[in-house]
Amino acid sequence: MAAKHILSLEIPSVTNCDIFSVKDASQYAENLPIECPELLITPPGFNAPYMIEVQPGFNLNLTPCALGLQTYNCDQSTSPFPDGVYTIAYRVQPHEKVVVQYHYLRVTEILKMYYEKLCELDITPCEPTFSKKKLLSDMRFFRTMIDAAKAKVEYANNIEEGLHLYNFAYDRLKKITCDNSDC
Repeated sequence: MAAKHILSLEIPSVTNCDIFSVKDASQYAENLPIECPELLITPPGFNAPYMIEVQPGFNLNLTPCALGLQTYNCDQSTSPFPDGVYTIAYRVQPHEKVVVQYHYLRVTEILKMYYEKLCELDITPCEPTFSKKKLLSDMRFFRTMIDAAKAKVEYANNIEEGLHLYNFAYDRLKKITCDNSDC
């Protein structure tokens, strides 16, 4: 059997909205050359990828400036990466044969909002009131919707349906408020 490179990327979920992490998890054949390794990332709303020259074994923590999402004040503050579908490809020469591509649904912003809503709740180790039970049930449902959206995009390759689930959860989660009687 001929030796070959097996390209693979890890894109961990991060809690920092200003960072986008990508790690090379590839297995490289010892006797094959690795030429022109490139990481191509297309953020949500963009038509063309941003190309980054990398070295095998890379472990990147990118900022919005590194991807061209922010073009001014890059030495001072950054704007957060938006949630949404990122298309990420990694290739080495010859490009037409050694490439891997992923659709990644970034959910950092919505998870931050979800955890903030959980922190607003006064959860105690006793039986909650009926209205608090309903609120907790809604929160579990929203978390399931977020997980389902990621699964639809990343595993089922159904971007449209995944974004529909994400937007539904986002809109409903924004409406959750905690009044003092149940919080």
